[in-house]
Amino acid sequence: MTTDQVTRDLPAVRRGDHGLPLLGRVTAYAKDPVALMRHQWETYGPVSPFPFLGQTFVMLLGPDACEEALRNGDKAFANGPAWGRLVGPFFHRGLMLLDGEEHHLHRRIMQEAFTRDRLASYVEAMHPAIARGLDTWPAGDGFRCYPALKQLTLDIAADIFMGGAADTSPEEMQRVNEAFIACVQAASGVVRADVPFTRWGRAHRGRRVLEEFLRHYLPAKRAERTDDLFSVLCHIEGEGGERFSDDDVVNHMIFLMMAAHDTSTITTSTMLQHLGQHPEWQERCRAESLALGEAPSLAELEQLTSLDLVMKESLRLRAPVPMLARRAVKDTVVQGVRVPAGSHVAVGVQFSHLMDDLWTEPDRFDPDRFGPERREDKSHRYAWSPFGGGVHKCIGLHFAGAEVKAILHRLLRTHRWSVDPSYVAPLDNHSLPFPKDGQPIDLVRP
Repeated sequence: MTTDQVTRDLPAVRRGDHGLPLLGRVTAYAKDPVALMRHQWETYGPVSPFPFLGQTFVMLLGPDACEEALRNGDKAFANGPAWGRLVGPFFHRGLMLLDGEEHHLHRRIMQEAFTRDRLASYVEAMHPAIARGLDTWPAGDGFRCYPALKQLTLDIAADIFMGGAADTSPEEMQRVNEAFIACVQAASGVVRADVPFTRWGRAHRGRRVLEEFLRHYLPAKRAERTDDLFSVLCHIEGEGGERFSDDDVVNHMIFLMMAAHDTSTITTSTMLQHLGQHPEWQERCRAESLALGEAPSLAELEQLTSLDLVMKESLRLRAPVPMLARRAVKDTVVQGVRVPAGSHVAVGVQFSHLMDDLWTEPDRFDPDRFGPERREDKSHRYAWSPFGGGVHKCIGLHFAGAEVKAILHRLLRTHRWSVDPSYVAPLDNHSLPFPKDGQPIDLVRP
């Protein structure tokens, strides 16, 4: 922190903003995170105190404050201590929880698993799993698409990331799915220990399920090179010959499989809702998909420009990870406000997506705002940042985009669907946002 900066201290928490004892503002966030962020912005500005689970966090809002934290020019913010406090035992040493040179090394090695050639092979391999899954979707009113998508994206992850899971029964795969859910939902746990009937207790059991699941297949993946991500992680080397240990492989697989199927499910279900409520966009996207074959290549998926606009707009309206965690490892300054070393920091990327100063009618579904004639996302470098930014920007963002487009592409070719225009998804925001009602859609096979 330079001496010539004009700085001020973090404002005190105002009366009424302390929230509940121990919980702080957890319940307000779970009820409506956007309303909470808007209150913080209007009351305190871009840098504000945020009581949360027994501590006062620092909340950063607006694109300028988010950019300072995510670009992290003075290396004042760390991921590991922040995410570690929320979900550390369950995504132990996943890429998101590493920092500094160690993060750089692991990311450099892992990048070899996400080259364009590998992404193209993943796209080719995911089409059969998508076809199998969507063929089981029944026509009718009130189909709960969210849990069906959750199972589909887990099946895709098992195929693409593992080359299949032949030794695992459907019942066991359901346990794996439930284990991932438990680990993610641990973030809002109040009792942060392995205690029965608590979120953390369920997550500890879930982590054991995931480790057993992956370690069962690990020896075979070490023994033979195949094209799936699990095998790639077992065999890829860095420029200096560095390789991942068995523990590294398991840790990265747990984190990557969680990220691949949780965030992709949220994005796809949001797109289904909006396409169901805006049939003109559904038909526009369908026309582009019908012009391609059933199993398009990566390059062909990139030609689905209308679907790309819908995906970007859906990510804007409902960011799969609305708040990113950081911890200040040294004294720093954000937007003229001192952030002391040791502060837990919440970076509210979702709020930037809905600011009147950055977007035209920000609450309205309007995919053309991302089109070449408008490009409202260019109003600020961090106006739209659903994948984060800086060195910790999501490594799988291109895989996620291809997966979401591949699912919607086939669905557009085989089904039509509608959603009540007045429907608003009742979101559970205790961890990643998901619709508590399963997000019903009325599904028709033409």
